[in-house]
Amino acid sequence: MTDLVIRPTTGSDWREVRALRLEMLRDTPLAYLESLADALHVQEFEWRLRARRGQAKNGTSLVAITADGAWVGAMGGWVPDRTEGPILVGVYVAPAHRGRQANVADRLLDAIEEWAIGHGNALRLLVHEDNARAQAFYRRRGYELTGKSEPYALDPTQRELEMSRRLDSSNT
Repeated sequence: MTDLVIRPTTGSDWREVRALRLEMLRDTPLAYLESLADALHVQEFEWRLRARRGQAKNGTSLVAITADGAWVGAMGGWVPDRTEGPILVGVYVAPAHRGRQANVADRLLDAIEEWAIGHGNALRLLVHEDNARAQAFYRRRGYELTGKSEPYALDPTQRELEMSRRLDSSNT
């Protein structure tokens, strides 16, 4: 898909950020640390803050937008701790735009990896133990399980698995 724009979100994008987030939560509820019910109660002020994450000092929020203006994907990067480096968050591609032919996920991840190089030498992520589709995508992109995991925030009986990939300017 050559007519795809990948760009950071801005505060004025809050309506689109909200709509895409609600779509994400409806499509893949296990992938995010927020329930649809909670997201439906978030106020406009909070959506505006979320939309401004595209310009955050310690992170970024990128979206994929088609030539006709449809928001079809999102990925974010965040640096919670300089000692552990950047982490990939909020990954989503609309069902009609998934797969290698559409190339949305790859283009978003390329952009996040480029951003991450300035914040550390590896990019980490957490993926739900039952999200085989996402795990396969990350493995294809060179991410490996680290052996670390943590309880899934919405159900502590389930696990999120950590995956990581070393980054340098020659592999993005």
